[in-house]
Amino acid sequence: MKSAVETLNPTRVRLTVEVPFEELKDSLDAAYKKINQQVTVKGFRKGKVPARVIDQRFGRGAVLEEAVNDALPKFYTDAVNEAELNPLGQPEVDITELKDGETLNFTAEVDIRPAIEIPDYSGIEVEVDAVEVTDEDVDKAVEELRERFASTSPVERAAQDGDVVTIDLQAKVEGEVLEDGVADGVSYTIGSGELLDGIDDAVKGVEAGGEATFTSELKGGSAAGKEAEVTVKVTQVAARELPELDDDFAQLASEFDTLEELRADSRKRLENMKQYDQATQAQERVLEKLLELVEVPVPEKLLEDEINTRKHNLEHHQLGQMGLDLAKYLEIQGKTEEEFDAETREAAVKGIKTQFVLDELVKQEKLNVNQEELTEHLMRRAASSGMSPDQFAQAVVEQGQVPLLVGEVARGKALAAVVEKATVKDTNGEIVDLEDEEEDETAETAEAADAAEDKADEKAGEKTEG
Repeated sequence: MKSAVETLNPTRVRLTVEVPFEELKDSLDAAYKKINQQVTVKGFRKGKVPARVIDQRFGRGAVLEEAVNDALPKFYTDAVNEAELNPLGQPEVDITELKDGETLNFTAEVDIRPAIEIPDYSGIEVEVDAVEVTDEDVDKAVEELRERFASTSPVERAAQDGDVVTIDLQAKVEGEVLEDGVADGVSYTIGSGELLDGIDDAVKGVEAGGEATFTSELKGGSAAGKEAEVTVKVTQVAARELPELDDDFAQLASEFDTLEELRADSRKRLENMKQYDQATQAQERVLEKLLELVEVPVPEKLLEDEINTRKHNLEHHQLGQMGLDLAKYLEIQGKTEEEFDAETREAAVKGIKTQFVLDELVKQEKLNVNQEELTEHLMRRAASSGMSPDQFAQAVVEQGQVPLLVGEVARGKALAAVVEKATVKDTNGEIVDLEDEEEDETAETAEAADAAEDKADEKAGEKTEG
């Protein structure tokens, strides 16, 4: 077999392959054997029909077609390996010549990973938020904990902000009660915003036994997105009582003996959270700077596939869970379809460039992934997916996704290596030393690298949920 490579553009090549006919022998034998098992010829036992009879009865062309279809993948793979290419996706194959007994010639066009040169990145500088925890931050954290330990007691008065009401709901659309529009004994805190728009104003001022009607757009269910007439009946009004902020509360809500110790622990937890956010911010901003330094051509077919995948996941998974379609989502976001397409394309381009650049760094820095790192990453992915580590690991193995996870960890290590050489300052002008979080960084940057690809989608999702 002889092959040659023609570069069509930085991300696409054409392979020209010439195969001597004798190299098709194994595939021809396999073709005759396969056809033998499929046909019946009078005078011959099944599977024992001679090749010359098959040629006469069914045509030599059918045999050649079967043989070529069987052989092409191997010859294509051999040509790719010989040229040391990194193909992306499936090739477009064209058989240019097939002469029985002489030769098989074909071409294969395929997208490839572009050659990328990583410049010196040691001079990257980024600014991140300073880690500052105020007394007000601590007060808010303690107050949130206090809210969780609130008690309720029934009261004989009209409902007001902050009360917990027990209610029965009935929703009608165009005068018809929805099958899934009836709910009894629902507990709702007025002002929480956890149910339908307009329900707070409807129940405020209503005593137990009273009811009110209001109009609201349904967020989910069989009539999601439609205007409904909702009748709400209040069966109980209960006032929330917060515990006193004292040492007794500290002992009730934590392992600490005093309120002062509880506040100190809350401050430390907030500092840790902000340090983690700061490290994540550093990773994201260093990655953005790195991408600015590198010229990365993006294969059009790969980009098209990535855009379609992102749209499919948004429409059929994220929005579906929220009871929305794309049109409603765009209305909530205040975006046109053209703006959405442009943002999706931009996010897809960034995601592809991120993977290409970090993969090149993995190769350049000769980074390896050990079993401990892979196991740790697997545990984190399992936790985020809501599966047990054993279940997640089994699914990964069955779906052949172990190399995918290894790639994620390796890219995370590559990003960590770049962050380590970057200069990171906070908004106060102070140098940020991320060494204290080095272990966490190495473990977390696999997620950070992937998250950078989808950040636009995540922000849109958060805005919709809000």
